Amino acid sequence: MRIIQAANYDELSARAAEILVAQVLLKPKSVLGLATGSTPVGAYQKMAEVCRAGRVSFSECHTVNLDEYVGLGPGDEQSYHTFMWENLFSHIDIPAEHTNLPDGKNLDAAAECARYDKVIADFGAIDIQILGIGHNGHIAFNEPADYFAAGTHHVELDESTIEANRRFFSSREEVPKSAYSMGLAPILHAKRVLLMVSGEAKADVLYKSLTGPITPQVPASILQLHSDLIVIADEAAAGKLA
Repeated sequence: MRIIQAANYDELSARAAEILVAQVLLKPKSVLGLATGSTPVGAYQKMAEVCRAGRVSFSECHTVNLDEYVGLGPGDEQSYHTFMWENLFSHIDIPAEHTNLPDGKNLDAAAECARYDKVIADFGAIDIQILGIGHNGHIAFNEPADYFAAGTHHVELDESTIEANRRFFSSREEVPKSAYSMGLAPILHAKRVLLMVSGEAKADVLYKSLTGPITPQVPASILQLHSDLIVIADEAAAGKLA
């Protein structure tokens, strides 16, 4: 495990983008595991800037996203598909057919989870997986549970997750209550994991995840088992790690 402490969110984003761009420069056909949420947005913006400047091309990369709300998909304003196109894909030179997300419009959960597991498996392994962390320790939408879910699964979202995502919707009632989430097996099998954490509100859960017992009640704690985990946290988030 390598922990990088950034002074603030802008430096956190810059450091993360540097690692991601370096990955693509070293391996143009990289498989990038991508995350949504507010934390990676700054890194995505910096990746786009480097691409526009002609210093890197994502044209040969493929991407797999962590999750999608059940019931939402392309064309839905709050879908993660829309989020990725607004915040990254439309600003870099990646072909649309190289991007992959769970299909929230497919309400046959078993079929959709099996399909997405195959998409991931066909790549062999993710070269670098970006992660954020929820206030309850979730990574992707792997919520606290009695066991670690290995494969893509249909998950009922924790009340704390619904409340945290409320800010993206007009009302709490509009927040989807379930999602399709990548399981923990492909995350652990990724060649490198990049965990980005920002803000004092995440300091406690980051400390528990990196120093506490490995337990499905704190899903991110399983990252302690990864052989190449890079954690980039700003000063506020890293406050309890000193």
